[in-house]
Amino acid sequence: MSENWIKVYTTADAFAAEVLKQGLTESGIPAVTMNKQLSAYHLGEINVLVHKADFNKAIEYIVENEIE
Repeated sequence: MSENWIKVYTTADAFAAEVLKQGLTESGIPAVTMNKQLSAYHLGEINVLVHKADFNKAIEYIVENEIE
């Protein structure tokens, strides 16, 4: 992944990561997920990443929507 992307959220819940990614995208903040889980066991983490320039907007979105 390019160094222009930065992690804004980490979870073990694939659905939560997709919901956040979709919400960010709908708010005009391009986002991607990076799944680092072992697929057979669902162990590990899923990261949500945004462009470095959108980091502050993404954090504001997460705080405003009370995403934990």
